Amino acid sequence: MSQNEISRIDGECDTLVLGAGPGGYTAAFRAADLGQKVILVERYAALGGVCLNVGCIPSKAFLHAARVITEADEMAGFGIRMGKPVIEAENLRTWKNHVVKKLTDGLASLARARQVQVVQGTGSFTSPHTMTIQTAEGEKRIRFVHAIIAAGSSATRIPGFPYDHPALMDSTGALDLQNIPEKMLVIGGGIIGLEMACAYDAFGTRITVVEAAPQLVASADADVVRILHNRISQRYEAIYLNTRVTALEPKGDLLQARLEGEGAPAEPQKFDKVLVAVGRRPNGRAIGAENAGVRIDEAGFIPVDSEQRTNIPHIFAIGDICGEPMLAHKASAQGKVAAEVIAGEKTAFDVQTIPSVAYTDPEIAWMGLTEIEAQSRGIPYEKSVFPWSASGRALTMARDDGLTKLIWDPDTKKIMGGAIAGMNAGELLAELVLALEMGADLEDMALTVHAHPTLSETVMLAAEAGLGSITDLYLPRKRSH
Repeated sequence: MSQNEISRIDGECDTLVLGAGPGGYTAAFRAADLGQKVILVERYAALGGVCLNVGCIPSKAFLHAARVITEADEMAGFGIRMGKPVIEAENLRTWKNHVVKKLTDGLASLARARQVQVVQGTGSFTSPHTMTIQTAEGEKRIRFVHAIIAAGSSATRIPGFPYDHPALMDSTGALDLQNIPEKMLVIGGGIIGLEMACAYDAFGTRITVVEAAPQLVASADADVVRILHNRISQRYEAIYLNTRVTALEPKGDLLQARLEGEGAPAEPQKFDKVLVAVGRRPNGRAIGAENAGVRIDEAGFIPVDSEQRTNIPHIFAIGDICGEPMLAHKASAQGKVAAEVIAGEKTAFDVQTIPSVAYTDPEIAWMGLTEIEAQSRGIPYEKSVFPWSASGRALTMARDDGLTKLIWDPDTKKIMGGAIAGMNAGELLAELVLALEMGADLEDMALTVHAHPTLSETVMLAAEAGLGSITDLYLPRKRSH
């Protein structure tokens, strides 16, 4: 660095963190707790990144509202009738924003308490030890000893679509909720698209989902997804698999979509809103990483080792930007590892699984080895399933369409994976994750007494089914050969 560049430095730190999402703020706070001087760079006014501000948290607020509406409506069949809900979009949006603000204000308070300096602006590396940040007050230059890249990902766009049309939106736009559309097309049958479809369906919108793959939520097992598909196919106007939107044209305030695929209508369809939710792409090429010598692969990801180090030893990367799965809880765990490695602690990102949850209705959640993966890799496995139709708790909730599945090693009976479909599946999944991390087997789970009647006991019962000791179902004995 030249003497002129040194004179232009506006700040120095032990660790600079680029991006204040769940991974970034976790890394910054952990680094500060370990005695480092930290600067946290965030392009938005509030900490929390996409997840907290325009993703995970606000979507769950809408999904909670949707669940209340749906449950109230379904109780009519059990002798409790309530009036038709009136959706006040502005008040619902205000409540959602209040939830977000409470959390972002809390993060700002935690940053102040830890003396983490927050710089709002867009950061770009200028060398292996400097970053330039474009702020409202002008350009700032920061010199750092270590850096943690937590710059996340962006929504994927489909080329040729009219993105300047007000009826076309991504998940951020869907969460803004200015009004309740009459008809909405959701392009993409993954988690984000289906969560938004779930919320808007409850609010009264007629939903059409288009997915290019032969199954919704392609990364989950078919038996788990089928429970979700069966329910929403009865509620939504249409679900098209193996189908693509080949054209999207403005027609006044509406958008006209042409679909091609299995069972797709021959005539173009018009929609009040179109949500594009076809995945996310890493922001690896948007931060000047090449100026620091950081390697970026063809997909835009930044490769890292088990300590979250890039090819430049003092620069680390965490979260979406360093590979799949793009999940907030993965980023947070990796953020702690990076901060601790910088502080000299012996640690690494070495987990058995990263759980996945679709907060749809019903929820579907899975972890560890899936049947899809086991079959593609030729891994021997056994499975045992407990259907919620035999769960007293599920029956009392009038939601007995779920299942709990365990995947286990045929020889040792150790848990290798598992999945749950049904109410609160995301909460129930934690027991399966802990079982895998602790090396539990079927007996560990079957001999752990669970409270009755609960949905959590379906895990115990699935284990009993695998052992052949279950009494809540009749499973004919397997004949020995």
